[in-house]
Amino acid sequence: MDDRLFRDAMGKFATGVTVLLTENEGETHGMTANGFMSVSLDPKLVVISIGHKAKFLEKVSQSKKYTVNILAKDQEHYSRHFAGRPCEAIEFETLAEHPVLKGAITQIVCEVVSEHVEGDHTLFVGKVVDLRIADKDPLLFFGGKYRQLTEVETVKL
Repeated sequence: MDDRLFRDAMGKFATGVTVLLTENEGETHGMTANGFMSVSLDPKLVVISIGHKAKFLEKVSQSKKYTVNILAKDQEHYSRHFAGRPCEAIEFETLAEHPVLKGAITQIVCEVVSEHVEGDHTLFVGKVVDLRIADKDPLLFFGGKYRQLTEVETVKL
């Protein structure tokens, strides 16, 4: 199967956009990712998927902690910054003494409980130790483009 065909097929799945952060020796490292999902309610677990070529892989392997920041519709600049297109102002805050992005609609702090190498990625299962949510619309990604929600008006017949 052609790699491009596979990528195009996976691009037909609309996702939220996250920025993953970790801290090593007082320095914050991050990457944009859409490989994120909830795994379990009891215990509260989530998983992130990191490609083996990503510099972030080594950072989270060492720290054994990460945060997931689900981006709001006005935070495309954060996504681009952590995907390798730097912008000027990145605003961090902390949650449970870990770096998170200011204004994200959800901030989740996790401790790695297991790692699984699968193909060209490593899956990090994280136990959720704290989280914070805000009532905002998300930034979405579909078909290789950033998107936003729009409300559909229901017409009564």
